[in-house]
Amino acid sequence: MTKIEKYDLALRQIDALLDETGNVLSNLSNASALLRGVLPRSIFVGFYLFDGEKLVLGPFQGGVSCVNITLGKGVCGEAAEKAQTMIVPDVTQHANYIACDAVARSEIVVPMYKNGQLVGVLDLDSALVDDYGQLEQTFLERFTEILIDKTNWQFNQFTLKNEAVK
Repeated sequence: MTKIEKYDLALRQIDALLDETGNVLSNLSNASALLRGVLPRSIFVGFYLFDGEKLVLGPFQGGVSCVNITLGKGVCGEAAEKAQTMIVPDVTQHANYIACDAVARSEIVVPMYKNGQLVGVLDLDSALVDDYGQLEQTFLERFTEILIDKTNWQFNQFTLKNEAVK
């Protein structure tokens, strides 16, 4: 199967896979698992969610990662702030790179906006230099469009409703 065929299949899969309720945790968890299978050289595939001030680690596949990222800092913060996908062919050459995993050599980050509001970013790291290109950018941007559209981004669904718990 060619990369294009594999990516087209993944787009059809994510569209069918996403939870009909739009649950953020379910959708992001399944999305990261699907992407990890489609892009097996990626050592980290995950989401950072915008909490109104910073990006906070969300569902992911891979090794441990940074928990909080300030807007403008690192590739994730930079992509979110600029509202544009960033591809870093060699992270050792990127001045604003935050090293969360010493094995990472290249990175792609796709910012996710809903109705003009930042909801988070999709972050992928590879152990290979120059592992992501225009084809991956086009695929991942389409992938996140489907994900954004089919997800309920009301983060207050995770707050405790029980008054006895304080």
